[in-house]
Amino acid sequence: MTPLLPEDYVVLGKVSSVYGVKGWVKVFSFTEPMDRILEYGNWTLKQGQDLIPIEVDMGRSHGKGMVAHFKGVDDREIAKRYSGADICVPRSRLPELSEGECYWYELEGLTVITTHDVILGTVDYVMSAGSGNDVLVIKGDAKSIDRRERLVPYIDQFVIEVDLGVGQVIVDWDPEF
Repeated sequence: MTPLLPEDYVVLGKVSSVYGVKGWVKVFSFTEPMDRILEYGNWTLKQGQDLIPIEVDMGRSHGKGMVAHFKGVDDREIAKRYSGADICVPRSRLPELSEGECYWYELEGLTVITTHDVILGTVDYVMSAGSGNDVLVIKGDAKSIDRRERLVPYIDQFVIEVDLGVGQVIVDWDPEF
C-alpha cells in the first residue's frame, strides 16, 4: 500500500496546548459540531512536514473547546511536543456530502468573481463567525482588482454559485466594500 502524502489529508483542527499534568491536550476543532472531531478516533498530527499517526483514547468538550488524550501519552512534557500540530485525517474518511454541498477546504484557492465579472482574488480560507455564520476570507492577488483582503459572508444572499470544476465562486459583492 502506498503511504499517504500530506495532500491526501484534510485539517480538522489543531492541538493548541497541554491540559493538566496527565498528558491531555487542548484541541481547537474546525468540525461542526466541534465534538465531531472525536468521531474520527485516530488522527494524523502534522508538524512541519512530519506526519505522526496518533490514537485518541479519550476526549470531551471542555468549556468552549475540547480536550483529548492520546493513547500511551500520560505525561505533560510528552503531550507538549504535540502543541501547535494540525489534526488531520485522510480525505477518504470524510463523509460524502449531498449534491451542491462542499467542504471548506474545497473552497480554498478558488477564484472569487463578482456578478459583474470583477475578480476579487482567491479564497484563502473559510472561518466561522459564530451562530452558524461562515465567512469567506478572500486575498487579493495579481489578477484581482486590487490586493485587498475581503470578508464575504458565506450565505445565499452573497454567494451565488460555487463551481468546483471551474475553480471559482461567483459573489454578489461590491468591490468597493
